[in-house]
Amino acid sequence: MPKLFHLVASPRADSESSAAASTFLNRFRQVRPGWEIDEMNLWRESLPEFDGEILQAKYARMGGRAFTDGQRAAFAAAERMAVRLDLAERVMISTPMWNFGIPYKLKHWLDIINQPGLTFRFDPVIGYLPLLKDRPTLVILASGGDFTTGMSRSRTDLATPYLREALRFMGLRDVRFVAIGPTSGPAGHTSAARDRAHRQLVEIAARF
Repeated sequence: MPKLFHLVASPRADSESSAAASTFLNRFRQVRPGWEIDEMNLWRESLPEFDGEILQAKYARMGGRAFTDGQRAAFAAAERMAVRLDLAERVMISTPMWNFGIPYKLKHWLDIINQPGLTFRFDPVIGYLPLLKDRPTLVILASGGDFTTGMSRSRTDLATPYLREALRFMGLRDVRFVAIGPTSGPAGHTSAARDRAHRQLVEIAARF
């Protein structure tokens, strides 16, 4: 059964990014009823701390050394998370913007799976090479400001370029962003931004 992997990075079930994801998924299920939706909520998952054995495993692999038993067991957690992503034919990330960037849970997940020999490798001549296959990827990014045309009141969107590069580094290049903003302020502005993003997501879902 083909799979869409949905990574949830908002701790609020009623957040703007979560509501937008639901709008997308409702239409996606209509178009692709035979698909499985694999949802990973980063606030409900147990993400291992990136220290101790798993950190030593990373450096062991970078140095071409064999894992110890402890390192192998710790690295298996990163492998399971990366495989869960790689088994999906489509990927969606729904996230808020926090302090111009991404929530720490999303950064935590990226730090765990972005491992040598797992999602990338290094060639002394060519440099860094991704190990994941490319596939259509959608990022829903909700923010208090309106970054659709650039900066928002002298504030910079650091989330979009970071996520684009982090995903590209692993091999996900076919990435589309849908921004929702502003999510705070006058009701007329926020509802217009929400409606605009939801219409766009329904259109994308029909051919995603």
